[in-house]
Amino acid sequence: MKPLYHFIFFLLAGALLQGCSVTNLFTEPGGKPDTSVSALDNIFLNNPDYQYHIQVDDKVSISVWQQDELSVGSVYGIYNSNEVYGKWLLVDAGGNIEIPRLGTVNVEHMTVISLKDSLSARFGEYLVNPIVDVKIMNKEISILGEVRNPQVVTLDTEQSRLLDVIARANGFEFYADTKRIRVLRQIGPDVHMATIDLTQSDSILKRNIALYPGDVVIVPAKNSKRIDRQLSNIIPFTSVATAVAILFNAL
Repeated sequence: MKPLYHFIFFLLAGALLQGCSVTNLFTEPGGKPDTSVSALDNIFLNNPDYQYHIQVDDKVSISVWQQDELSVGSVYGIYNSNEVYGKWLLVDAGGNIEIPRLGTVNVEHMTVISLKDSLSARFGEYLVNPIVDVKIMNKEISILGEVRNPQVVTLDTEQSRLLDVIARANGFEFYADTKRIRVLRQIGPDVHMATIDLTQSDSILKRNIALYPGDVVIVPAKNSKRIDRQLSNIIPFTSVATAVAILFNAL
């Protein structure tokens, strides 16, 4: 009878191993090498002249100094502009917003500077030397995976650095694979990906690339996470199986 018990034991153990497999959502199957940052310099190279261009579904606040009736979410008012309170204008599917007194204005593809200059000129028909400020309220970067606080990070500046965003997410989790951090960036219809190794301290500043609104940072897990999870499921089973085997041996 004992060979039969041993056969049943190994059969159940094999079934358990297959049942507790873990899929890492942030790793491509097949182990194909990712594209390095150096091979994508024209896409991920730090650009000090970068300016964000307004897109459909952006939330725009407009502030005109001492002209509350012309402002939407004014930073000059008693209450600061805040996305929670809806003090913004939504860029519609046609790339337009409705601005007090000016009516429908097409803003798609404009930079903040060009929009400020345009509004200053148009408000100048009614006001003397108008002071206009424009803010895009939903410039965001997503960070996912093995960080302590995965989130959508709102940017107050034109761009941010990779390490700044990781710090905003409270740093890495224990199983974070810092050799294969992925940055996804969409340019037109195409999505480009770079893999960044932050373990090479000699070039950490070069790898601390500038991130732009819309970028997605993915921190994958090490393979040891899958193994540890499998072991955590196997150990209770093996304890019970060992007790059963001892019991049968005693019979």
